[in-house]
Amino acid sequence: QAELGVNEHHQNEVVSYMRFARFKRGMCLKTVDSCFQDLKDSRLVEETFTVDEVIDMLDGLQSVVHSEVESELINTTYTNVLLLRQLFSQAEKWYLKLQTDVSDLENRELLHQVAEFEKSEYTSSNEKSTADPIKPKLAPLNEGGSELLNKTVAHLQEENEKLKARLRTIETQATAALDEKSKLEKSLRDLEMIQGDQKNNANQDITELENKVAALKSQFEKTLNDTTANQKFLEEDLKTTKHDLLKVQDQLSTAEKELEKKFQQTAAYRNMKEILTRKNEQIKDLRRRLSK
Repeated sequence: QAELGVNEHHQNEVVSYMRFARFKRGMCLKTVDSCFQDLKDSRLVEETFTVDEVIDMLDGLQSVVHSEVESELINTTYTNVLLLRQLFSQAEKWYLKLQTDVSDLENRELLHQVAEFEKSEYTSSNEKSTADPIKPKLAPLNEGGSELLNKTVAHLQEENEKLKARLRTIETQATAALDEKSKLEKSLRDLEMIQGDQKNNANQDITELENKVAALKSQFEKTLNDTTANQKFLEEDLKTTKHDLLKVQDQLSTAEKELEKKFQQTAAYRNMKEILTRKNEQIKDLRRRLSK
């Protein structure tokens, strides 16, 4: 630890700011001195002055000096705010929350310590400017909280790199999964399209078969109806034929009787025989039809 209780790097930053403040303080003092010198050069040209003239000169000098000092104090305040802003911005990048204790700004002991440090630093800087340049020292190995912070930052950076690598791997896997999903979805759509075509074809085939079955059923019913009608017609025809047969048999019996009575009438016999022959042919024909 250096004289201010901070590490060497931060102490160098403090020294740099103190040099900047010393330079600004010197410029302010030169401005005040120039105000007094201007008064001497412009107003103190006579041997004697009245009280009113002296009061007027002092009032003018007071106004100029007051304005210069106020401007410098305001500028110093703004400069300190910008410095705090830089520190807070750097801390926020590492998700740190810095705190300030305004009461320490009026601590006489600490102010005296800073004054002694500035005096010693100013003296040592003058001596270093006349002496040979010294090579920079290596940073100490153990820096307390700073070392812990550096280790934490390094660990977080390492974890960040691991997470980035894992994220890249996951992105690659996700891309591959999306590609595989797209292929599967395309295959599924093709399969559904094929199944739809097959289903349409199957539905068309089923419809055709149903139509054929309906047509065959209608044809079968028509044939059955026709067969039933023909059967009824044949039954009626058979009944009629039976009646005709009975009638013919009756006529045959009568003819035989008449033939016996009129056997000598050859022409009538021939006619009756022809009638009998035709009836026999009709009977045979009816039997054949009934057999079919």
